[in-house]
Amino acid sequence: MGVLLTAFACVLLLAVLLSSLAHRTILSTAALFLVAGFVLGDGVLGVISLEPGDDLVATLAELALFTVLFTDGMRVGWTELRGAWRLPGRALGWGLPLTLLITAVGAHYLLGLGWIEALLIGAILAPTDPVFAAALVGNDKVPPRLRQLLNVESGVNDGLALPFVIVFLAVAAGSEDLHLGELGLELGLGVVIGVAVPWVAIKLEQTRWFAASTQYEPLNALAIGLLVLAAGKATHGNLFLAAFSAGITVATFGPRQRESFEHFGELIAEVFKLAALLVFGALITPALLGSVGWQGWLFAVLALFVARPVAIWVSFLRSGLSVREQAAVAWFGPKGFASVVYGLLVLGSGIAAAVPVFQLVAVTIVLSILLHSSTDIVVARWFDDEREVPVWYGTVARRIRRRPDPAGRSGLDQDPADGR
Repeated sequence: MGVLLTAFACVLLLAVLLSSLAHRTILSTAALFLVAGFVLGDGVLGVISLEPGDDLVATLAELALFTVLFTDGMRVGWTELRGAWRLPGRALGWGLPLTLLITAVGAHYLLGLGWIEALLIGAILAPTDPVFAAALVGNDKVPPRLRQLLNVESGVNDGLALPFVIVFLAVAAGSEDLHLGELGLELGLGVVIGVAVPWVAIKLEQTRWFAASTQYEPLNALAIGLLVLAAGKATHGNLFLAAFSAGITVATFGPRQRESFEHFGELIAEVFKLAALLVFGALITPALLGSVGWQGWLFAVLALFVARPVAIWVSFLRSGLSVREQAAVAWFGPKGFASVVYGLLVLGSGIAAAVPVFQLVAVTIVLSILLHSSTDIVVARWFDDEREVPVWYGTVARRIRRRPDPAGRSGLDQDPADGR
């Protein structure tokens, strides 16, 4: 534990020091933690020694996914969903299930997996991660509807894919362990806890007897999240649906609590994300990457270059999006944090196909992180009208425009790029 903590602290400090550079180049913080985990893990240097069945792995995966789903839910209250549902609705209502099915078909016919295991892989790889589209979403020259589409889709699809992962994992565990009534109760209880706890907490604060100070206000949503986690643990309700439902409830009924927690919550979620990526990288070894064979790598390529693009193309027929916008949405379906944690959950589940499923998920995520984290800047420049203008042009042009002209002109009508 001490070695892992030291390694995480060192990599986190390096990531902070390089964060400004990462925003301007193809360097990715997520890729940094993944590669660091791989290099420090048993497969290379052996500094971090972890086993898939370790309690630390399971606990970290659980807490990380809970935190991220809670903050994801807080991005998309019912107001946003109602006001911006036309395009995200296509991506979530059609794109998500189509991506799941196409991925499952590839896993079944290319790799020979059973349908349940193939569907489980499809559900794990269906969610997208907004981290790798940061340069696209943060570029003001990208059409607002495209940025909103990517934001809403990536914020919601983790939670929508979760029930499929849970059900397929339960079925894969064997019919003797599958009790649909108990599973339905667990899922339903999770949603009830996720709605009831934050609603009561927010209503209490709105009474005349209670009021949060400015200093403590960011802790309000944190306390709500911890209460939801504790209630889910105590009642055996599904923690992840509870977290996602709680986030949406806070965003819907407590806009002030949502706003005060936003920056603080994002930092907490980011720390858990990066820790999970480090652990995930440490579990990946050269032997694992080679064990899937060429079929496994071909599957990973098809999952990235075929499943998502085809699903998005079908989903956005006659949607009004330009070809360039559709291409950007189709490409930025990276497999990131949610898929990492779902893969870790499967690995610790003990199902017969846990190892091959994890191996296929791992190589797909590795390929996705390396490809998407190095192309977000490039794709963002598709929407930059000045992408072919040299960097020095802006400085020179401003100087020329400010320089007085001998004839008394200000120089504003003299543009060196025009040649006219």
